[in-house]
Amino acid sequence: MTRLLNSLSRRERPRPALTYPEVGATRTPAALPDGYHHLRHTEAVGHGRAAFEAAGAAVTTWRMHRATGARVVADADRAGPGTAVEVSAGIGPLRIRVPCSVIWTAYEKDRIGFAYGTLTGHPECGEESFMVDLDPDGTVRFTVTAFSRPATWYTRLGGPLVPPLQHAYARHLGRTLRRLVRT
Repeated sequence: MTRLLNSLSRRERPRPALTYPEVGATRTPAALPDGYHHLRHTEAVGHGRAAFEAAGAAVTTWRMHRATGARVVADADRAGPGTAVEVSAGIGPLRIRVPCSVIWTAYEKDRIGFAYGTLTGHPECGEESFMVDLDPDGTVRFTVTAFSRPATWYTRLGGPLVPPLQHAYARHLGRTLRRLVRT
């Protein structure tokens, strides 16, 4: 009986939908779609295979996001295609919730990370990837690549302030990941 009720309640609630058509476009950062603000931020966060593994784990298990003070609720402990993720920041009624779905992942020898896309209810519309790469010289690089545009009245109102805030958050993620790799 409980299984039937749970099944019915899942069917009654519409699943949030992706809010943009260019799904997966962050896989090719050099060719992000037109009509969006583009964000590209790369920084070194460590050196060597151990630092690469630590950084990759922190990114794909939500630890990096949580370490920034953001609240993360995900339906999986690790990023995988289709994983629902809600990142939120703020306090009480000022908390902004950003629902996303993991679009693609990379679990490769020298590259680890994922991208998520915005779902209905997100204040922006677009996609963002968080990648860790191990360069041939041993440098571990963290890269945030995104394309987005406003989806709500308050992000439209924020207009020119939103891109610098997104860049600041990408830099904050990089500093946080560097700290996590060192510990």
